[in-house]
Amino acid sequence: MDDHKNSFRLPRRQFLALSGNVGAAALLVGAGAGKSAAAAAHCTHDVPSSGPCPCCVAPPHANPCPTPGPLCGDPKDKDPLWNDVQYCVNGTPPPPPQPKPDCLNTTSNYVVFHGKPETKHNYLLSPTCRITGIECPFLTESQAANYWHEAWENARPGGAVPVEYDNIGLGMNSQRARHFNQMHIHMAGVQPITQTELQGYEKQRKIAATPAQWRDRQYQVTLAGSGGNRTYRALMRSNLDENLFYLLDHYVVQPLNLTMAKQTLIVVPKKAGGKFDGTFYVLNSDESLHDGTDTCDELLVYG
Repeated sequence: MDDHKNSFRLPRRQFLALSGNVGAAALLVGAGAGKSAAAAAHCTHDVPSSGPCPCCVAPPHANPCPTPGPLCGDPKDKDPLWNDVQYCVNGTPPPPPQPKPDCLNTTSNYVVFHGKPETKHNYLLSPTCRITGIECPFLTESQAANYWHEAWENARPGGAVPVEYDNIGLGMNSQRARHFNQMHIHMAGVQPITQTELQGYEKQRKIAATPAQWRDRQYQVTLAGSGGNRTYRALMRSNLDENLFYLLDHYVVQPLNLTMAKQTLIVVPKKAGGKFDGTFYVLNSDESLHDGTDTCDELLVYG
């Protein structure tokens, strides 16, 4: 992406994203002391801080962060979403005219924000580390926090910031398709037909049972989304304890000589009898596939 996207003087595409329908925590403003007091109830710290940022003191024992560099970013960067993270973690106000965000859940490893449009099924989880996005190699390492597991723990029914929608989806866009250069996982609704289609493919044994099978052509599925039918590589997992970034890089990207920056990654918790059954469909796509896509937005429902 262009270097100037790391300043708050945004190109037209990003400026529109800040006022449009894409998840953008950087736009949302705390509405005075009343909202600050309410936000304090969501802090996961032992003692919320005082002042306009009730959740801005992060607890200790955070996972390590990557070494600053071209692929992972630098803490001195001025990406709008990274500015929001710093406000929630240490109270540093974002530069004008960027408003202060609502910090819905602040921990040592991540912050949860509202997405845009602000609904009860549109949230973002962003690391407290400076990580530009899916292309950062640190994400594949064992010491990185398990952001997908944490996103599910927030988004699930009864979670810290639950997604109120019949079907839940978690997703991350490719470098090209995203609007902010601070890593974020979308926690949102997912198209109702997606659940039905995936369960149908599972019955036909067209979803990979092991990561080593994930890249095989026989486990490519066609799913209907807002942009039409798209092709995804489909994998089934019994939990989110594994590092999905490592699985994607090791079993798909490297063997197929692809580029991590061009991938999208989506998690759809499986439902059975109207409830989540504890297993997950993990989807990956990129534009190297016939009718592939590099965005999760076509399956997720924000508004």
